[in-house]
Amino acid sequence: MFGRVLALVIKEFLAILRDGKSRMVLVGPPLIQLLVFGYAASFDLNHVPFAVYDQDRSIASRNLVADFAGSRAFEQVATLHSPRQIQSLIDSRTVEMVLDIDPRFSRDLLTNQPAPVQVIVDGRNSNTALLILGYANTIIADASATWAADHGGATPPTQLDPRALFNPNLDSHWFIIPGIVALLTQVITLLVVGLSIAREREAGTFDQILVTPMRPLDILLGKSIPGMVIGMLEATVSIIAAVYWFDVPLRGGLLELYTGLLLFTAAVTGIGLMISSISATQQQALLGAFLFMVPSIILSGFATPIANMPALVQDLTWINPMRFALVVIRRCFLEQPSFASLLTQYAAMAVLAAISLTVAAWLFQKRSVS
Repeated sequence: MFGRVLALVIKEFLAILRDGKSRMVLVGPPLIQLLVFGYAASFDLNHVPFAVYDQDRSIASRNLVADFAGSRAFEQVATLHSPRQIQSLIDSRTVEMVLDIDPRFSRDLLTNQPAPVQVIVDGRNSNTALLILGYANTIIADASATWAADHGGATPPTQLDPRALFNPNLDSHWFIIPGIVALLTQVITLLVVGLSIAREREAGTFDQILVTPMRPLDILLGKSIPGMVIGMLEATVSIIAAVYWFDVPLRGGLLELYTGLLLFTAAVTGIGLMISSISATQQQALLGAFLFMVPSIILSGFATPIANMPALVQDLTWINPMRFALVVIRRCFLEQPSFASLLTQYAAMAVLAAISLTVAAWLFQKRSVS
């Protein structure tokens, strides 16, 4: 059995690596996606264009404007002289925010009264608007505290002293890039495995394999092992890039990380074999792979927290192996989890792998008999 499976594994690797286009698909797009996601995908806001309508024109108001303009999050692009200009700038998306400083701003500061400052944001993108308001509130609060300290004013009785564990600078790349490791591993494994049997059917060589002494289990193993190996290699390349190119810390152990990756690729391999077993052509297999990938990414917690999803949708995430892989990978990057603390995720991926591989074997055997 070992010799038969090894021969089919070598055949699969040759079929994949001998074709120049296949090699490019395995190497080029994953690296491009890693670089694009790594640099472009971010929850941080930088250089948000804003305009200033300063009705006070005092030293205090100019200092507040300078605090905004000097922040990495904001970039002043316009100075307004009339409130009528506010609507047109936001409507045209020239600015995302307008800082409207009341004419009583400096007077109220000197008399220890609440100094009115209005922040007007473009609410068409609610997530971005909430982030802008959060940044603006922080800058205004810091400016108020500095003014009070310099002028002997009353300071707030309670002051916020924020500290973030595991990610002190709250760099969103530390959250996104480990997720990309899981994403690219799933994409490559699913495509390689999903196209394997469909490629044989399309080329007319699948029937030739069936008449060999190989059993359906041998063929299934021979088709799945190359995909798992390529998926693990893709994960390794992504991890190296995350650590040495994007400077994301890898604080956990490699044993915990690669145990999770191995179980994850096994589960994805089973899903890929299921898709390939029911597909008559590579085009159908490719379509089936993408039909699975998009919901799996959305339901994994890659970008949006699972806790924010409706209860029914949260229940669907339990059959998604990427959900558990993300927990393992992100914890291994940012924490130092013990093997025992990840057993829940390991067990879930092992169960999903067993189910998907069993169903794939049944579908494969059914299609080969028919």
